[in-house]
Amino acid sequence: MRAVVCTLFVLGLLWDSVRAESTISSLRAAAVAWEGELPCRQWDCECAFKRQRGCCCANHELQEAEDQIFARMMDLSTRMSQLGDGVLEVIGGIRVAFTASMSPRTNCLGPFTRNSPIPYDVISLNQGSGYNPALGIFTAPRSGLYSFSFSVYSKVGMAGERMYYKVQLMRNGEVVASTWEDNREDSEDSSSQAVLLSLQQGGQVYVELLGGRQLCGNVEGLNTFSGSLIYPMLA
Repeated sequence: MRAVVCTLFVLGLLWDSVRAESTISSLRAAAVAWEGELPCRQWDCECAFKRQRGCCCANHELQEAEDQIFARMMDLSTRMSQLGDGVLEVIGGIRVAFTASMSPRTNCLGPFTRNSPIPYDVISLNQGSGYNPALGIFTAPRSGLYSFSFSVYSKVGMAGERMYYKVQLMRNGEVVASTWEDNREDSEDSSSQAVLLSLQQGGQVYVELLGGRQLCGNVEGLNTFSGSLIYPMLA
């Protein structure tokens, strides 16, 4: 298109000398005879008017455009490669998951004088090594959205004894979910909770038994605590 505009501009300058001529050959002859400067800048109008057919009037600028396109394509290729590496890290390079349970016991856990983390010491899975069984605490190895769940089971010794427990899920010292039972009608009971939590790297999650409460009869390891990373996020 720029070649056409350039040619039309030159032909406009020559119009006075070819006003009586109407053929393309006459216009070309007048252009060849033109002795003034051709206002084409980097466009090779000498080539377009005087040389063989097929000569490219915009060869220089087309070469520059080709170089620029090639440079941008290489940059795009690099960016796509980096994006691909990031996607692989997100979907395949990070695995954080754990599940643990209380070991079977004939005695009750609690009551304690204050709230205490429940010791889920039987580990079935601990990918990413985020769960510490000695403390009963999960520490996020990286920022992300996590899924957590816990189940609670307790059994009293005889009919008429008081079922009295309250368990709560804690994130960095704050309650995010809980479950409890307080009655004399049930000899055994169970409950569970599941939540999604956003955690920064180093954030901690654990399950605690409230002070003065107790869990009894866990002979089958029915008290469990699990969690997994759904997807990572920027810190």
